[in-house]
Amino acid sequence: MTFSDGRTAAAVRLVFLAGLAGVVAAAVTGIGAAQPQPPAFTPRDEAPEEFPDAPGREDTFYACTACHGFKLVAQQGMSRARWSETLNWMTERHGMPKLEGKEREGVLDYLERAFPESASARGFQNPFLKQ
Repeated sequence: MTFSDGRTAAAVRLVFLAGLAGVVAAAVTGIGAAQPQPPAFTPRDEAPEEFPDAPGREDTFYACTACHGFKLVAQQGMSRARWSETLNWMTERHGMPKLEGKEREGVLDYLERAFPESASARGFQNPFLKQ
């Protein structure tokens, strides 16, 4: 290759060498190479029978698992009033079908009995506040 301007030839060589250095660096560090992917998350199937046996278990299980796992429910431990507020919040903010009348009472009865308020299940706790 012949260039009349020495600076142009030097610039072309510099660009070529920079590109070559990038390819070598990518090959050495594995950039661009196929990386092994972590296995996809597969939720574990849950069944009502895995949770405390009490009237309303199946109705509550299926009402809740339409949107999320029941383990999430089982970890909460709230008073009946908090369970009721949570049902209202999920209905208003997340489009949960409204539970009314005997259906709502049955769900609240089960939640109150099976997952009562406890000192260990208090929801989010700010780690910077002294307890």
